[in-house]
Order: sequence, then structure tokens, then C-alpha cells
Amino acid sequence: MPGPKKLDPSSSPRALLGAELRHRRDKVGLSQEELGLPLFVSGSFIGQLESGTRRMQVDQAQKIDEILHADGFFVRNCVALKKSKYPDHFAEAAEAEANAEVIKEYSPLLIPGLLQTEPYARAVFVSYRPTAPDDVIDELVAARLERAVLLSDPTTPMVWTVLDEAVLRREVGGPAVMAEALNHLASLIRQRRAIVQILPFSAGGHAAMGGPLKLMAFSDAPPLAYLDGLGSGQLLDDPATVKAYGLTYDLLVASAVSPEASQALIESAAEDYEHGSQQF
Repeated sequence: MPGPKKLDPSSSPRALLGAELRHRRDKVGLSQEELGLPLFVSGSFIGQLESGTRRMQVDQAQKIDEILHADGFFVRNCVALKKSKYPDHFAEAAEAEANAEVIKEYSPLLIPGLLQTEPYARAVFVSYRPTAPDDVIDELVAARLERAVLLSDPTTPMVWTVLDEAVLRREVGGPAVMAEALNHLASLIRQRRAIVQILPFSAGGHAAMGGPLKLMAFSDAPPLAYLDGLGSGQLLDDPATVKAYGLTYDLLVASAVSPEASQALIESAAEDYEHGSQQF
């Protein structure tokens, strides 16, 4: 496993918690694997807690307080960290995403949140919650757009996305919203800020017909896979499982059209929406 990075405890509450965990674990002379055993987690998972990649759960904090004689430090801070602007099933994945060096994602139905425009995100959330008041929708949209700050760095994380052709064809929010959303996607490609490939209908059956997939790689922690469902999600760190999903992604890339041809498809679809000439 990669060596630990030097944490800046002032950078985030999770960094503070991770730095304290590493300090106290080293102080009592336990390895990551040894601390993980009574928690029924791997040494890699402890490393992810220490790096701030994973979120500590309250029951884990209670056990860590006992083992490291921390006088409730981890429970107190863990409870404070549980407050999140994201839904419970996605909160930990969003926090991991913010620390990733590489993000690979397959999306079968919609433009991924990291690449969405404000009108597109709003249309998505209104579809999810058609009776929600405007202030609730505003909060959801703001949280989603805040994630895109990751793209302000010119190189990190590397974002590589495979979109099913259905993403281009499903009209979310109307023609104007779709045109803007696809033009934004094309702009990110032209800026070399994202690699995007389209998986065409003509590819037929493929390796990820079961649903969306996100893979995240880190400089200081093992990779993670995230499976998204309807109001649910799974963040996975088992090495064999993550490796298997990596192969799934490779198979998707092999079935998708090239980045250059994908850019042309995206720009053509945007133009069709702009002129009301889409034929789906």
C-alpha cells in the first residue's frame, strides 16, 4: 500500500480526525492491520480513515476510543462530521471523490453530477422530487454544483467518463437545457479537462447493463468503487471487487466509440437541440 501522506489537520475536519487517528495509533504501537482486526475492517480501511478518504462511522469511533484510550475524542468528532449536504447514501462517496486523483465513471441515463450545468441539475432534482419546495431544490442544486470545483484544477483529478447513448437522447429539462448541458460537456472535452466516450446503442449488450459505476483512485490509499442505485449506494474497497469493476470499465471503454468521435456526437446532439431538429 502507498506510504502515508503528510496530513494538514487544518485542511478539513476529516483530515484532523485522520491525523489524530494516525498519531494515537502510532503512539500505542499498533499497525493499521492490528487496529483493523477488532473493528472487523482491513488495514487498508484504517489507512483510508487516516488519509481522510473514508468517513468514520460512530460505532467504529466508539471502538477506536476504547482501543486507543481517546476519552471519547473520536465519537465527539465523528458525530459532528456526520452532518452532510449530501444524501446519506452518497455522502461518503462525495467526500472520497474530493480526494481522488482519478475518477472513472459509467453513466447509463444522465450526465454525471460532476459534469452537470445548473439548469440540467435543477431539472434532474425536480424530476426526483416533483413536490419539493424551491428552497429544497436550491440546496440540492448548490451542493451538486459545489462538487464541480474539483474541475477548477487544470489536471487533477483526471476525469474519464463513459456515457450511454441514451444520455444524449433523453431530453432532460427541454431542448434549451439539453443544448447547454451538452455544449458544456463538449467544452470540458475541448479544454482537455475530461475524457468522454459514448457507448452507442449499436454496441448491444455490454458489461455494465446492471447500472452506473464510479471508480476512484488515490495517491495515498487503495482505490474505491461506488455503485449507485435508486436512493441507495455502495462504496466498496475490497481489492478483488474493485479490480473486477475495473475490468468492467475497461470492457465499456473497448465497446465505446473513440473520444474524438464521441465529441463529434455530443456536439451534433447539442446542435440538434439548439435547432429543434433532434430525431430520436
